[in-house]
Amino acid sequence: MVVQKALSILFFIYGAILSGQEQKYTFGLADDTTNNFVGKQAYNMESGAGWDAITNKHISQLDDCVCLTKPSYFSVMADPGNYLVKIVLASPIEQTQTTIKAESRRLLGNNLIIEKGSHKEVTYLVHKMDTVINDTLFVKLKDREKRTLNWDHKLTLEFLGTTCIKSISITPTSSKTIFLAGDSTVTDQDLEPWAAWGQFLPSLTKNICIANYAASGASLHSFRARNRMAKILSQLKQGDYVFIQFAHNDEKRKGQNIGPYSSFTNYLKEYVNAIRKKGGQTVLFTPIQRRFFNNKTQLKATHGEYPNAIRIVAKEMQVPLIDLTHLTTKMLVAWGPEESKKAYVHLPENSFPNQTSALADDTHFTNFGAFEIAMCVAYNLKESSTIPASYFIKDLPNYDAAFPKNYKTFEFKTNSRFENTKPYGN
Repeated sequence: MVVQKALSILFFIYGAILSGQEQKYTFGLADDTTNNFVGKQAYNMESGAGWDAITNKHISQLDDCVCLTKPSYFSVMADPGNYLVKIVLASPIEQTQTTIKAESRRLLGNNLIIEKGSHKEVTYLVHKMDTVINDTLFVKLKDREKRTLNWDHKLTLEFLGTTCIKSISITPTSSKTIFLAGDSTVTDQDLEPWAAWGQFLPSLTKNICIANYAASGASLHSFRARNRMAKILSQLKQGDYVFIQFAHNDEKRKGQNIGPYSSFTNYLKEYVNAIRKKGGQTVLFTPIQRRFFNNKTQLKATHGEYPNAIRIVAKEMQVPLIDLTHLTTKMLVAWGPEESKKAYVHLPENSFPNQTSALADDTHFTNFGAFEIAMCVAYNLKESSTIPASYFIKDLPNYDAAFPKNYKTFEFKTNSRFENTKPYGN
């Protein structure tokens, strides 16, 4: 509680930097007389902006921009809320290819190519979280969450590849929001090689902000008990959406009146009613299949009656449903036992720096697997008219779960921030 109050004070003192108006940060030497010139400046509390995690040491300063060839982090002290982020990319010397992420590895733009001698402005919506709900109520974070970029007092942008940046503008916005409530298969996984579909959704949407409050290890019960649902409801506005995907961890709860058609169903109905009361719209998701094969063409059903319980609630309460259990079963069967290992975290020793042992996880995804599921989710949301087409990128590809992509077609840049430890939940 003391730490949470201290963070609230920090927001009060420094948060005004981004309170209610656009802040433009420039990087070229020609702009070094402007108030918000950053150049190669390291992040510090006094200015409330700069290059974070010592990444300014490998940035090259040019007259009209800065250029970088290693993963770099730009951070700004920010109040919680939604922000419109405008970035002007340049290529003064040679063609550049840039991947941009926000906070805990939320993908914004992948492999953006800027031709030599040109520049391009890209815009994204980014949600900044905090734990405060009111003066007495806070989100209860787990210890590992407290160290993540999502939950600090800064809005952080990550740049990977070859990148040159002329300016970054950040403006508070009252855009519509999609809130995500779920477990480790949905959340923003902070460190490689772990990934989840929710952190790829921002790259497939536009004109609406993704606020991912899903948490590793969460069940419907713990999501409420740790005040994450209360946090969502405290921000929910008329016309916002809440996507709900649980079951992986609910299946492990035991006791009287605990099960798919009792406690789980009751929690789902409680969530839907609370969202409706605030003017929001719910979309329910059945859980993603685990990678458990009985043979080359058949998966073992590990979720019991939970997917069916979700389908029944969706029908009874007239809530849109995306049946990810069904869709990801198709995907896994199409990939087969061997190729599906590329979608889930099966990595030999030393695949990442300081990876001291092999990893074999049949619940959690690689970046490739998470991105495939995110594309499947986005396409089915759009195709079913669950979400207006105007909220998706113009070139959103068609996606047939029976014919998922091959991992060899996936081009994606990663950083060296890695952990061997599996996310909470299984």
